[in-house]
Amino acid sequence: MYVYDEFDRAFLQERVVEFRDQVERRLAGELNEEEFKPLRLMNGVYLQLHAYMLRVCIPYGTLSARQLRALAAVARKYDRGYGHFTTRQNIQFNWIKLAELPDAMADLAEVGIHGIQTSGNCIRNTTTDPWAGAAADEVEDPRLYAEVIRQWSTLHPEFTYLPRKFKIAITAAKHDRAAIRVHDVGLRLHKRDGKTGFEVMVGGGLGRSPYIGKTIRDFLPEEDLLSYLEAILRTYNLGGRRDNIYKARIKIQVHEMGAEAFAQKVEAEWAEIRDGALKLDKAALDAIRDRFLNPALEDLEDAPAVLATALADPDFARWHANSVAPHKAKGHAIVTLSLKPVGAPPGDATADQMDAIADLADEYAYGEIRVAHEQNLTLPYVRQEDLPALWAKLKAIGVATPNVGLISDIIACPGLDYCSLANARSIPVAQKLTERFADDARIADIGRLHLNISGCINACGHHHVGHIGILGVEKKDEEFFQITLGGKGNSKARIGELIGPAVSEGEVVDVVERLVETYLDLRTSPAETFIAAVQRLGTDPFKERAYAPR
Repeated sequence: MYVYDEFDRAFLQERVVEFRDQVERRLAGELNEEEFKPLRLMNGVYLQLHAYMLRVCIPYGTLSARQLRALAAVARKYDRGYGHFTTRQNIQFNWIKLAELPDAMADLAEVGIHGIQTSGNCIRNTTTDPWAGAAADEVEDPRLYAEVIRQWSTLHPEFTYLPRKFKIAITAAKHDRAAIRVHDVGLRLHKRDGKTGFEVMVGGGLGRSPYIGKTIRDFLPEEDLLSYLEAILRTYNLGGRRDNIYKARIKIQVHEMGAEAFAQKVEAEWAEIRDGALKLDKAALDAIRDRFLNPALEDLEDAPAVLATALADPDFARWHANSVAPHKAKGHAIVTLSLKPVGAPPGDATADQMDAIADLADEYAYGEIRVAHEQNLTLPYVRQEDLPALWAKLKAIGVATPNVGLISDIIACPGLDYCSLANARSIPVAQKLTERFADDARIADIGRLHLNISGCINACGHHHVGHIGILGVEKKDEEFFQITLGGKGNSKARIGELIGPAVSEGEVVDVVERLVETYLDLRTSPAETFIAAVQRLGTDPFKERAYAPR
């Protein structure tokens, strides 16, 4: 965990006072909604279909147990007893009254969290691997650099009003768990000749015009990180479209210019600033590194006897195989908590669950919790010997469904139940799908399959990179759903292919089941995953069965 200093704490308190005054003026009628809009957006407040929504920033997805309890308290005191974790590693509260928003923000500021840069045309919360600092396959902990970016980008005077929102993701692992190739800037931390640096990708993004990011630098030395990002942002800020909201993202600029031409402009800008004040020296990095209080993990026995005994229980063994990952420290494990129980909205957690998870983090995980972009939570530091006891307690609070990475581990936006931009409801479709695929043994046999749902073309549910993607559309005031196949959000990212006309809400679950049945019938063996089968066969066999007359 990074420990904020006095500057951060004072800044948040001042921001609460400022926003309280703005809300009072809005309630008094001194500001109309259009005048209030840019002010609230700078604090993470949206106006949704039914109420104001507060989006709370969780920098690079890392929470302390104390912070999670504060989120639970806000859910209980100001909202309807739950929060929704998002694909940006943030949390949203959908029902807070405008008059109470400053009080909620004040409560959150006490534990160092806020809504700044979760909305508006600015640099948004930098996201990273939820296993950072614990993953066995990482080069080093990328959160150091995510924190560097946070400090540089927060209220950056030049980039507060960009042509459009701007998202950065960073990973340091062999397996990309941060979806860096579908971000405005993706950073892959790696080593060259013993030196730390970054592969830099630009122009990724989903939404109306989905693109995979293009590499414009194979290796950027770590000391040049901020100056190079500054050069990218300046190039975008000067050349990005401001006359058309649908063409305002950097992905359009990169696509229309070409990655090579865009890179040349960045390099020219960078040449002017690379040796200036943004150069990162060792002392600056060490000062930030020293403010991370990471647990000192001692080497323990791998696969202790208590774990071996517990694995004789088929239920525990299924959860262990699905939700527990290798750790870089001997005798430890990474545990993913599924927020996708059968029949429930994906990514939601109740206040009681959040409190209980905070308690379990203190008891078993050194007081730290991570938010994953798949809308699940992670305990990154768990002793293997504690796994059986932890599982029993996770199961009791409903977050031990063994479906992580499987078909019922659905990524879904809030959709038309909440969002004023949506064309269709995502949540009911997700609920019906989890009910259809509720049998643990069945979904384990189906194997790894990412199913993503978006309620509109803005693609907050990342449907473009789902192995199966579902997009809500409107036809004559009715909700329909387009289906895509073959998307991937990892290091080999690709955009899914639309396989046919949109289907009605009543048909969509059956269509998904027919796609799955096609895979099971045509796979070469249980070892061949769904996405591998789609890549081998193409989409035609799936399309034929999905749309076959019934």
